[in-house]
Amino acid sequence: MRKLFVWPTAAALLSTFAPAMLGAQQQPAPATPPTPQTAAPQPAPTPAPGPPACSGPEFRQFDFWLGDWDVKLPNGKVAGTNSIKSILDGCVLQESWEGSGKVRGHSFNIYDAAAKRWHQTWVDNGGTLLNLNGGLEGGKMVLAGDSMDEKGTTVKNRITWTPIDADHVRQLWETSSDSGKTWEVAFDGMYTKRKTAS
Repeated sequence: MRKLFVWPTAAALLSTFAPAMLGAQQQPAPATPPTPQTAAPQPAPTPAPGPPACSGPEFRQFDFWLGDWDVKLPNGKVAGTNSIKSILDGCVLQESWEGSGKVRGHSFNIYDAAAKRWHQTWVDNGGTLLNLNGGLEGGKMVLAGDSMDEKGTTVKNRITWTPIDADHVRQLWETSSDSGKTWEVAFDGMYTKRKTAS
């Protein structure tokens, strides 16, 4: 006797395949690999600060002139007063001269590191301009330069500052109108440092 084939019902099909289909739908998606973190760039190390400007010993060669001074001529007469101060972070010495007459003047003195020499520019209320250059010679500061007199003649100037002791400095200004063959004294002053009030 021939067997009859019975088509499965829809319910039977669902009961057979639904679990597999549901399982496939509920499978978690594959994990996305984490994005590697890029390290933040580190700041460059701060370079060590260099020494301050004008800190070398050559900048201190003229410090013996610092202070407030009474100045007298060789005959004992008062020539005037002078005040020498360190300004601009120790790079410049500023001179403020008050003569016993009517002459008042200022100078600025600096060690020129590029030229390896000292330089002074002097100006006063008489219209005088001096530009001097030089340096230490045997413990003395010697600065020299040319100027013009009222006749248009070139005049050589040489000024020497000699430290006598902590309280005394001699300033000798010499001039020459014959290219240095002979010299005349234009100023010879003995500085005495004023005592500070205790």
